[in-house]
Amino acid sequence: MSTSMNLAAGGVRLVAAASPALGGRIALPLFFSTRPRMRVRPDDEATHHAARRDVIHVHSRAVHAYQWGTGTRAALLMHGWHGRASQFATLVRDLVADGFRVHAFDAPAHGDSPGARTDARDWIATAQTLARDEGPFDLVVGHSFGAFAALAAARDGVDARRIVSIAGAGGVDAFHTQFARTMGLSTAAQAAFEAAFYRRLGMDRAEADARFDSLAHPLPTATELLVIHDAGDRTLDADNSRALHAAHGERSRLVLTKGLGHNRLLVADEVLDAVLAFAAGGVRAVGIRSSGTRTGLSR
Repeated sequence: MSTSMNLAAGGVRLVAAASPALGGRIALPLFFSTRPRMRVRPDDEATHHAARRDVIHVHSRAVHAYQWGTGTRAALLMHGWHGRASQFATLVRDLVADGFRVHAFDAPAHGDSPGARTDARDWIATAQTLARDEGPFDLVVGHSFGAFAALAAARDGVDARRIVSIAGAGGVDAFHTQFARTMGLSTAAQAAFEAAFYRRLGMDRAEADARFDSLAHPLPTATELLVIHDAGDRTLDADNSRALHAAHGERSRLVLTKGLGHNRLLVADEVLDAVLAFAAGGVRAVGIRSSGTRTGLSR
C-alpha cells in the first residue's frame, strides 16, 4: 500500500472508531481510486511500443486500446486494478507466436487512459465494444479485478470460447473483503462501506449479483474456464478461485501455483504454459503440454 493510501487508511480508521457508519462511507472514494498509476516496466517497453494503438470511447470516456499480430484467432486481455495492458507483454508475444491477434486496453484511469475513477462497468463496456468490432474471441484472459470483469462480460454479451481467470474472483465480495482488510475496517464499518458501494452503483445487492456474480450465475455452458491462482496469494485469497472453479464443474480446470504471489503469475513459465495449452486445446489440454513448450519470443 502506498504512503498516501496508508495515511488515508489511518484517517478512515480514526473516523470509523467514533462512527463506523461514517467511516465506511468515507472509505468508498478510496475503493474507487486508481492512484498511483503503474508505469510500463522496462522489460515490457518493446512490446508495449510495438502495439497498433487506437483510442475508443466508452461511456463518453477515452480508452487506449492495443493490438498485436494479425492472426485469425482473436484474444482479449484484461488487466486488473492499478494495472495496465503492458503487464501482459510476455503473454502477448507468446500468443502472437501461436497465431493469435491479441487485443488489450488500459481501463479508464489506468495506464495511458485518462480519468481518476472507474468501476467494473467500464471494463465490461470496453470489452463489449472490442467484441463488437474485433470479436468473437477465442480466448479472454483477465488478471485479478480484470478476471472478475472478464467473467461478467462473458455473461453480458461478450462472445468468448475460453476464459482464463488469473488471481481473480467470481464475486465482488472478494474485493470488498480485500479492501476492508487493507483499510483495517471493522465489521460495522465494512457493512456501511458496502451499503454505500451499492448506492453508488444504483443497484441493490441482488441486482448487482445478477449482473456481476459468476459464482451464483456461471458462464454460458459452451464456455470453458481455466482458473489460475497462487496458493499463497496475499492480495486475493486462492479460495476465491477454488470457489470459481467449483461453480463451473467439468468445463473448468484449476491450476494452483506456489511462491508466485499475485503479480508474478503473469510472467511465470508454468502459468504461460497452461494458458497456451488451454488456448490450443481447452481444459483437457492443460497439464498435458509440458513446461518448456512455449514458442513465444524470449523475455
